[in-house]
Amino acid sequence: MSKTFVTANRLTDGLVVFRTADGAWSTAYADAALYDDSAAEVAAASSEATVVVGVYAVEVEQAEDGRWQPLTTRERIRVLGPSIAYQRSA
Repeated sequence: MSKTFVTANRLTDGLVVFRTADGAWSTAYADAALYDDSAAEVAAASSEATVVVGVYAVEVEQAEDGRWQPLTTRERIRVLGPSIAYQRSA
């Protein structure tokens, strides 16, 4: 059985947020709750139209170090940030 977490974007500033076990939203991926079936969580979170937008579930897998990570590159970038280092030009 796969695991998922629920993610969205916060309306006030557009930041990526993750659904926590207590039903709140956090900008820290480490706070994300894992679900066996997130359909009910997505439905509940979607009803919070004044807080977040674009709510959806993301499948994760357990890495060798024991941490959970998204299966897709797109979601890994949302969790970890850009895949290249940002350098300000002079």
